Amino acid sequence: MNKQSNTYTLIYIIVLVALVGTGLAFTSMSLRDRQQQNIAAEKMRQILASVHIVPDKGQVISDFDKYITEQYIVDAAGNRVEGDAFDVDVAKQVALPAAERRMPVFECTLADGSRKYILAAYGAGLWGPIWGYVSVDADASTVYGAYFGHQGETPGLGAEIEKPAFSDQFQGKQMFKDGRFLPVEVVKAGQKPAGDNDYVDGISGGTVTSKGVSAMLDNCLTSYSEYLNKIRS
Repeated sequence: MNKQSNTYTLIYIIVLVALVGTGLAFTSMSLRDRQQQNIAAEKMRQILASVHIVPDKGQVISDFDKYITEQYIVDAAGNRVEGDAFDVDVAKQVALPAAERRMPVFECTLADGSRKYILAAYGAGLWGPIWGYVSVDADASTVYGAYFGHQGETPGLGAEIEKPAFSDQFQGKQMFKDGRFLPVEVVKAGQKPAGDNDYVDGISGGTVTSKGVSAMLDNCLTSYSEYLNKIRS
């Protein structure tokens, strides 16, 4: 075949694309299990961060298994339902009407024997999704810790929600007052919420992301209110 012909060039390109595509597909399939393990380990790390546990890189899974002593799903009425809590897609759940949601709960038992309840949240920031985990004490009202993550918020601004300087503000805040469920609000520094909610300062220059966190907590943690009420009673 004439190597200078258009037919040869076309065949060469087709064969090259097929070989490269096959190689990429094989690489992707061979690494899929490892990718899924890394995704699961990162999720475990974030859950543990909400209770102030920062494991070494190689101990994330073992520490998760050590401290997370129970996992389950609850419905809007606060009842446990069937399913694997770790596999719940919180983004899909919060898109449903509140009465239809099935939310994961991770119970943590710390080294001192104290129990914490870890709740999941998912919402929208300025440039993409944001999410988080909020842990509460055994009284089902006092926030013990929090972790927040994001997909593409602006570094130095909205991305600061991932820093301890922001999340540490939540510790000690109350989510029940006079028997009413009042999720913690995020407000502009120096301001207060209109209601009786406990609050933290938002990120300076990250107003939209801060409002997104506040809306996320209101939307998602309210789904756990009946569950928390049952623990309290």
